[in-house]
Amino acid sequence: MAEKIPPPISYESYIQEIQQMCAEDQAMRTRALENDMIIESEEDNTLDARNTKRMKEIVAEIGWPTISKVGKDISNDAWLLVQHADHDLAFQKQCLEMMKQQPKVDVDSSNIAYLEDRIRVHEGRPQLYGTQFFSEKMGDPMIPRPIEDPNNLDARRKAAGLEPFSEYEKHYKDKYKKYDKPKA
Repeated sequence: MAEKIPPPISYESYIQEIQQMCAEDQAMRTRALENDMIIESEEDNTLDARNTKRMKEIVAEIGWPTISKVGKDISNDAWLLVQHADHDLAFQKQCLEMMKQQPKVDVDSSNIAYLEDRIRVHEGRPQLYGTQFFSEKMGDPMIPRPIEDPNNLDARRKAAGLEPFSEYEKHYKDKYKKYDKPKA
């Protein structure tokens, strides 16, 4: 008797699930900012933990959700969910390695840069691409985390498909400016 060949994987249910998880993630983060909460709340932690648990299952089932599997938007959503899995650095590292192993056309290179920086920052190392900013407390201006070899920053950013740092920094600060305290 011939061995049965399993049917091809349908990614549609994964697509819908990743999209829904990302929508919930972004809604929660928007609410936090609107309520002057840069510090993580219990809602953040609960949602991030649930999303990370499910993303681990998805990655184990289908590998990294590449552009060819789930489309560019959903691949970006998967990256964003992993980007917010700060409580599980080992999983972030696993995903980063999986992303780096994919053909360049199948993973957005800027997502690799952002995740690389996120991991480096959480390991206490300077970031490579200048994507990670912080504020000491709500109302203080956002500033970049330490950057390795700043003289070559824009060359690294260009290679990763990112705009020059000065443009990114302006956009980032403008985005969060409404949360800065007025100057006395």
